[in-house]
Amino acid sequence: MSVRPFLRYEDRRLHMPAQPVEAVTETVRMIWDDMIDTMEAMPGVGLAAPQIGIMLRLAVVDASDKRGQAVRMANPEVLHASVQMRDYEEASPNLPGVSAQVSRPRAVTVRFLNDQGVIEDRDFVGLWAVSVQHQIDHLNGRIYVDHLSPLRRKMLVQKSAKLARR
Repeated sequence: MSVRPFLRYEDRRLHMPAQPVEAVTETVRMIWDDMIDTMEAMPGVGLAAPQIGIMLRLAVVDASDKRGQAVRMANPEVLHASVQMRDYEEASPNLPGVSAQVSRPRAVTVRFLNDQGVIEDRDFVGLWAVSVQHQIDHLNGRIYVDHLSPLRRKMLVQKSAKLARR
């Protein structure tokens, strides 16, 4: 497959909701394969299709120690989130060179269409849960900096833009 380029933070597509996936087709499977290659090349623990300019509700997550355990998801939605929150340092290749602490539920139950085209409910905990929530944000047109104060978000966006000009 292939590694795809990332959209920049300023691209309006990153700030728009993605379209639902009607069925898992060979095209969807090929997109997932490219997404996994792209995620591994970062390296990262998750990727949503809008990050590479594909406006479909597709995501991949692999927070395993060994790698090669990617979960392919279409139309993921959180059914249940724990009340216990955890802070994690988050970043995005769409806003390179910066990161921030974001507080998210420690565990989530997510419903999605899996790579076999079957609806699946799965529990995710820790870094897996953070990554899944991060990807769902992307599918909804949000980026991790949207969880920060307007001033902090502006500072990080400006810093990333400054680093990109170098």
